[in-house]
Amino acid sequence: MEIRIDDLQGAQIQALLQVHLDAMYEHSPPESVHALDLEALRHPSITFWTAWDGDSLMGCGALKQLDATHAELKSMRTTQAHLRKGVARAMLQHILSAARARGIQRISLETGPHAPFAAAQKLYANEGFVACGPFADYVLDPYSMFMTKALA
Repeated sequence: MEIRIDDLQGAQIQALLQVHLDAMYEHSPPESVHALDLEALRHPSITFWTAWDGDSLMGCGALKQLDATHAELKSMRTTQAHLRKGVARAMLQHILSAARARGIQRISLETGPHAPFAAAQKLYANEGFVACGPFADYVLDPYSMFMTKALA
């Protein structure tokens, strides 16, 4: 698996991000969807990575810098063909390592609290994320679950 910074220009990543957005809107009302579209993911505060097996896109993830010491995990998604192969864990560990190298002291995330997000919740908990309150511009929402992890 090769993980690299991505410019979001490729057809495969654009298709995966559309699948990601579609799923978010399927499981949450529009006002509770916090997934970013292509244009928003191109913001200078965001670094976006993709994971590849040769020419085959395996998954993606992003890090949004909130301030000098706090960042947000965004757009974690594995392609259907590569589910349960450790792609999300490898991507998450790569992002955590990159954040540490940048001096980030805390990473937070927003995910769904319901069954369709159970695998993500389990992954994050297994990697040391704990429940927290809303951060940045988020507010309490029955369709949101907030988690955070202090980086050593």
